[in-house]
Amino acid sequence: MAKKKSKSDTKEKTQKSDINEVPEKPVSSPPSDTDVRPAKLKSIPDKIYERELEKLQIELVKMQYWVKEKGLKVVVLFEGRDAAGKGGVIKRITEKLNPRIVRVVALPVPTEKEKTQWYFQRYVAYLPAAGEIVLFDRSWYNRSGVERVMGFCTPEQVEEFFRTVPEFEKMLIRSGIILIKYWFSVSNEEQERRFQARIDDITRQWKLSPMDLESRTRWVEYSRAKDEMFRYTDTKLSPWYVVEADDKKRARLNCISHLLSKVPYEDLTPQVLSLPPRQMDNSYVRPPFSDQTFVPCYEIPEE
Repeated sequence: MAKKKSKSDTKEKTQKSDINEVPEKPVSSPPSDTDVRPAKLKSIPDKIYERELEKLQIELVKMQYWVKEKGLKVVVLFEGRDAAGKGGVIKRITEKLNPRIVRVVALPVPTEKEKTQWYFQRYVAYLPAAGEIVLFDRSWYNRSGVERVMGFCTPEQVEEFFRTVPEFEKMLIRSGIILIKYWFSVSNEEQERRFQARIDDITRQWKLSPMDLESRTRWVEYSRAKDEMFRYTDTKLSPWYVVEADDKKRARLNCISHLLSKVPYEDLTPQVLSLPPRQMDNSYVRPPFSDQTFVPCYEIPEE
């Protein structure tokens, strides 16, 4: 009578079989300067993208009313590689919103005076009051990114930044600020394609600076700087949310949808207004058109 195999024997045999099994094709390790990224999803048709974007923008308007009514203070940081699509997302967020409630802050290079101040000092001046949302198109994380890689600060200043920034953000959150941090991730190939598109388009060349071009030659240095930044500042209280940005349309929808989920709100949209009748006053006489200087009509050339 044959001996019945135990479960342990069967499991051990399976494990040995798996170990000795040779894959059909050898798995090559990816180059050290590239990321292993999720498989690309099917492109979203423009019509569907515009429909979904409009839905999200309506929700942003509702959130705006809620922030204003409840006196909330919201800060959103947009960081990432050059040409990763931060500006495009910010544009779609603010497109339908009230600029008196939602502000975009994109600070220039610090002045000589600002360089002598406490590092966070110039950013504090732009923090929101009650009922405001502030979107930072790059923020205090310049210190751990471009300033560090390009040598605009010392290693000691970077070390102090990593020591200080978790406490700084903890203070902001304790004060009642809703702090949300986004990192826009773009592949090497896609960044190169976008840079080239800007070079070829005169209306977009202003988006390229010598610093942007220099970043291409320091891709790996920026990767290492980003990894270390995450290690120190991706905290449970103030985490980083990574946006895969190779597909611009998906990145915009994903980011806006996530932002809405991080600010709990209710619909406080005002009731539909009714247009009152125009004032009538037969005694008013408009000045002659000839007394005014009008902008000339734009001449459309014939094809």
